[in-house]
Amino acid sequence: MWNSPAEFFEMGGYALYVWCSFGLCALILILEPLAINNRRKAIVNRLKREIRAEKFDKEGMK
Repeated sequence: MWNSPAEFFEMGGYALYVWCSFGLCALILILEPLAINNRRKAIVNRLKREIRAEKFDKEGMK
């Protein structure tokens, strides 16, 4: 139990470890969806380019 907010934020002498861990976890939770969204957009764009290239090849062969 903590008797004051200062004791809570000190975390029994482990504040640096505890708050860095929470901060790193929060950062990862924020960055992971952004990275997934960027990767999805890259895949969709690559597939669109491949479809256009296939369509161009088929039209060029006629």
